[in-house]
Amino acid sequence: MDLHRPVDSNKTYEEMTAEEKLRYDHQKMHELHRGHESMHTTMVMILIVTLVVAQFVVVEWKRRHYRSYAFFTMVSMWSIPLALSFNKGWWRFITIWTIFTLLTGIVIRKSTARPMSNTTPRLVYKWFYLIYKASCFLGIVGYILMMSTFAGINTFFGHKPQQWMDVALVLLFYGLYFGVLGRDVAEYCTDKMAASIGYYTKEGIPTRQLESNVCAVCGNQLLVDVNEEGILENTYKLPCGHVFHEFCIRGWCIVGKKQTCPYCKEKVDLRRMFTNPWDRPHILYGQLLDWIRWLVAWQPLILFLAQGINWIFGLE
Repeated sequence: MDLHRPVDSNKTYEEMTAEEKLRYDHQKMHELHRGHESMHTTMVMILIVTLVVAQFVVVEWKRRHYRSYAFFTMVSMWSIPLALSFNKGWWRFITIWTIFTLLTGIVIRKSTARPMSNTTPRLVYKWFYLIYKASCFLGIVGYILMMSTFAGINTFFGHKPQQWMDVALVLLFYGLYFGVLGRDVAEYCTDKMAASIGYYTKEGIPTRQLESNVCAVCGNQLLVDVNEEGILENTYKLPCGHVFHEFCIRGWCIVGKKQTCPYCKEKVDLRRMFTNPWDRPHILYGQLLDWIRWLVAWQPLILFLAQGINWIFGLE
C-alpha cells in the first residue's frame, strides 16, 4: 500500500475507507512535522540520555535498596497498564485485571495476617503456582499461534493472518504480564509469610529449631520420606540436608524467586534440584519474565519522563 498516494479531498474523514484514513493520517503527520528535523534530532538525543541515566539510576536503586525497588516495581506493574487501559477503553483487560486483583488481594491479606493460619502458606503457594502455570500456558499457546501464522497455517482454515496474529499477541501479553505481576507479588508474600512462620529470617539466623519431620517453609509435617513416592506430592531434600514439601520448595524457589534454603540460606542450584526436563523451561521462562518487567513497568515511566523534558523545552 502506497501511503503517499493522494486522498480524495472531496470526502469527509467519516466517508473514507480504512485504507484512505491510514493514508490521510500518515500524510497529515508528515505535513505537521515538516521542517522539524533539528528539533527531532534534539528530542532523540534527550531520549537517549534519559534512557542511559534512568538505567543507571534503576540499577543503583536495585543494588542499594532492593526492597523499595521491588515494591515500587510491583506497584508500577499493577497500576500503569490499568491506567493505559482506562485511557484506551480496553474493558476486557480491565475486567480480567479486576478479577485477578480481587483474588490476589485475598491471598495477600491471608499471607500478612497475624496470627497466620497453618494452611495459609500452602494456599498462597498454590495460588501463585497456578498463576505461574497459567501464564506459561498462555505464553506458549500465543507463541505457537504466532509461529503458525508466520508459517501460513492460517490459510488452511481460511482465516486472515491478522486475526491469528491479534489472538497470539493478546495471549502473549496476558501470559507475560500476569506472569511477571504474579512473581512480584509472590516474592512480597514469601518474605512476609516465611518471616512470620519463624524458620526464615533475612539474616539467615532461624528463630526456631527445625524438627526433622517438619517443612521449613510451611511449618507442617512431612508425610512421606525423600525416597518414597507421594500420592499428591513428594518430599525434596536440598544439598544442605533440609527437607521440604515438593509444592512448598517449588513455590519458594521458582515462584518466589528464592534460590537459597529457607532455613540456612545456602545457595540452591535449581537445575540440579529439579531434574525433570519439564521444570527447566519454567526456570528459563521466569528469567524471561524479569526482562518483561522492564518493558511494562519502567519503559512507560522513562518515556513519560522524556516527554516531560521535551514539553519543558517546548519541543514537539
